[in-house]
Amino acid sequence: MKILRRMYDWLIAAAAGKYAMPLLFVVSFTESSFFPIPPDVMIIPMVLAARDRAWQIAGLATVASVIGGYFGYGIGYYGYDLIARPILEFYGYDEQFEVFKGYYHEWGAWIVFGAGLTPFPYKVVTIASGAVDLNLWVFGIASVIARGMRFFLVAWLLKKFGAPIQVFIEKNLGMLTVVFLLLLLGGFAAIKYM
Repeated sequence: MKILRRMYDWLIAAAAGKYAMPLLFVVSFTESSFFPIPPDVMIIPMVLAARDRAWQIAGLATVASVIGGYFGYGIGYYGYDLIARPILEFYGYDEQFEVFKGYYHEWGAWIVFGAGLTPFPYKVVTIASGAVDLNLWVFGIASVIARGMRFFLVAWLLKKFGAPIQVFIEKNLGMLTVVFLLLLLGGFAAIKYM
């Protein structure tokens, strides 16, 4: 845990440096496939330091995150037979995984969208999407919309309200995105059933 804290502190400090944008790209890319620290750690101080570049920062994080998501998808797609399948077969879970795949294909866009928008570890969903061979277009569109909404929402709040909103975002990011997701799903349900 100490190493994660040191890495977190280092990333916050690096957000003020001249290599902040390339580092944000790397963090956003790797977080979508294997890295444990979300890009928000860099987005927040970067936008606060340069509010006029908020959209550029959010855009870069979105692009890098989606590209990294495809890398995570590739891990799940190409690494499934080598790593996951033998484990599932050993424990006798291959049939249950087939059932899971059916659910994932039915609800995959919503799963990717929900995980991409919330603080849920996005890498889990990108790898799972590859493992079940979720349609690449569905995966990509859901990723672009969700990651874009998340990063642009954070950038917009910081651009509009500045430093006072930072503490609020850091404390409530999970709750805010879950509430937003529930409102969005409720809106779709209302449209469907009205």
